[in-house]
Amino acid sequence: MSKPLTKQELHYLAMNIVGKDLEEQGFEFLGVNSELKKDPQFVALKNKDLHFVIVRATSYPQDAHAYDPVFMETIKVHAAKFEAKTYYAGVGLGHGSDYAKPVLKDEDYTMVYKGIQEV
Repeated sequence: MSKPLTKQELHYLAMNIVGKDLEEQGFEFLGVNSELKKDPQFVALKNKDLHFVIVRATSYPQDAHAYDPVFMETIKVHAAKFEAKTYYAGVGLGHGSDYAKPVLKDEDYTMVYKGIQEV
């Protein structure tokens, strides 16, 4: 029987989804941090501008695109010291046949991801 993915595994999956999206948009990675609770996940360069990207994996019924404004403000203040732009990338993950159920190892999953949003 398949087991649900751990928080760390869901985080890796979300990071892979966001990382591919950033690559397709032409971002160049300067730093990648895939540990939970270590922010930002991506420090990237695009058009000579520095970008900090916070990645969060969420599950039903959480809104994948809603973020903690107080936390994001602390990241934004930190990013400003480096003249970096701050982005949030929320990825909603659920089971392949029912988004409301958890993602299981070696089974299909569904996702809700609308891209990075500037904070």
